[in-house]
Amino acid sequence: MEAQIQSLAIQALAEIAACADESQLEALRVRLLGKGGELTALSDRMRELSKEDKPRIGKVLNETRASVNAAMEARNAALTVAQEARAFEGVDVSLPSTGFSQGALHPITQLMDRAVQIFRRMGFALADGPDIETEWHCFDALNTPADHPARNEADTFYMPDGRLLRTHTSSIQIRTLEHMAPPVRIIAPGAAYRRDEVDATHLAQFTQMEGLYVDEDVTLGDLRGTLEFFFRELFGEDAEFRFRPHFFPFTEPSFEVDIKAAALGGGRWLEIAGCGMVDPAVFEAVNLRRGDSALDPERYTGFAFGFGLDRLAMIMSQVPDIRLFTDGDQRFLSQF
Repeated sequence: MEAQIQSLAIQALAEIAACADESQLEALRVRLLGKGGELTALSDRMRELSKEDKPRIGKVLNETRASVNAAMEARNAALTVAQEARAFEGVDVSLPSTGFSQGALHPITQLMDRAVQIFRRMGFALADGPDIETEWHCFDALNTPADHPARNEADTFYMPDGRLLRTHTSSIQIRTLEHMAPPVRIIAPGAAYRRDEVDATHLAQFTQMEGLYVDEDVTLGDLRGTLEFFFRELFGEDAEFRFRPHFFPFTEPSFEVDIKAAALGGGRWLEIAGCGMVDPAVFEAVNLRRGDSALDPERYTGFAFGFGLDRLAMIMSQVPDIRLFTDGDQRFLSQF
């Protein structure tokens, strides 16, 4: 039996070396080492040997099995290397590579980064909050009446559990006031969602940036100075402003901000932002939620403002259709 094992080992190693591909090698492995393989059959015959022969023959059999396995692994590695080499035959590595284009930040992201930089220079911190909000954070805390059109299902995306997709990032201001005491000075950029019909000037999802400053003796002059500084940094020192009285539930008094600047054509006024002094009712609602009087409206005042970054990007880039920012057309985006 020992001679039979040695003969099989010599034959097996020769056949392994002669295998031309992985399929032949696998077929040989099954023939030698499979459940009904030749080496397996010899292992089954070990029970026929005497007690004196079993240790010696068993050692020879184990050594043969190990050498066959090692030879198969080596041959498989060699076949893999050869296959990879064939795949690169005829490839001229000295040829220049195919061209590629370098990507860039989306124009809305570029504008957001620029806006954040300007507000940081004025001491504003960056705040964030969830896109899926509660009615309290999005409406109730902001002094929005129950019959306000914005709360209608025709204008707002409601979830089955009563929560909603935030209609503005003002909810981030409320969440900040819940956990911070004045002074508070934050900006809150992010996505907002409304059931607007998508057209050249409206999207169902858009990017908004809002700001909030609460402290002792904050005045309307502070609000105007902050916004004028910000927009002059964007549009140039020649920019002119006008504040038109308006109404927002969460500010009193409230204003729309118009701008006229050479960078925008210089000939007409453009509506660019909404703002106002924080209504004391907002402070009182948050105080009830907090369970204290950290936002005492007799002691603290504040201002808030907000504008759409998509609309701002349209104005700055003189883009006629807001949908171009979301279509993903490289021909358009590569201009930025």
